[in-house]
Amino acid sequence: MKINKWNEITYNNFIKHLKSLGDNKTKEFNKKIINTNYEMIGIKTPVLKAIARELSKDDIEGFLNIAKDKYYEEVLIEGILISYIKDINTFINYFNIYINKIDCWALCDSAVSCYKLFKTNDFSELSLELILDSREYIERVGYVILLDYYVDAEHIDMILEICRKESSYYYVNMAISWLLCECFIKQKEKTLSLLKEKSLNKFVQNKTISKICDSYRVTKKDKEKVKKLRIE
Repeated sequence: MKINKWNEITYNNFIKHLKSLGDNKTKEFNKKIINTNYEMIGIKTPVLKAIARELSKDDIEGFLNIAKDKYYEEVLIEGILISYIKDINTFINYFNIYINKIDCWALCDSAVSCYKLFKTNDFSELSLELILDSREYIERVGYVILLDYYVDAEHIDMILEICRKESSYYYVNMAISWLLCECFIKQKEKTLSLLKEKSLNKFVQNKTISKICDSYRVTKKDKEKVKKLRIE
């Protein structure tokens, strides 16, 4: 739907439109895999991305400023929509606002993967600042940024070092494991050296190895090699 100007009327009509797109099957499925405090309507992520793309053609900041954050789908649209902001300072402003709304892995991962500015500008230092935050999903955002954009020869040493950081949060440790799996695929020797140390906590070490073994991008020989590095 096309919105020329955001106000209470157009915003309420937009929410009605979102509700018309929801279905109970999607809603119940999402509730099983996404633990969020926001209400759920039941709309699949590709549809939300398409909605954000349409909204990006009009007044992006108008929507971001009027959103009420009642529904999970609405919040995710906000997170995806800011990926269309081209000015770096404006993007960072709304990015910082958005990440404080994240309360589940999906609001983190689905939005962060869309941020085109991370491809053309080096935000690796920002990711480190987020990782040092004490809040679970802010910390996860930092690791997911590294996972999506910075697993390369230039950043690998920094990434492997920050992955040594202990975290008591389940969804942070899962993100670290995904990140280390990607590091193994793209920067194998250095990542293998870290796994051989067995200096990571048991969950991260073993979950990383599980994800490596599940990957179709890893050879059978390498899978057998890392299996021996599990911590019992």
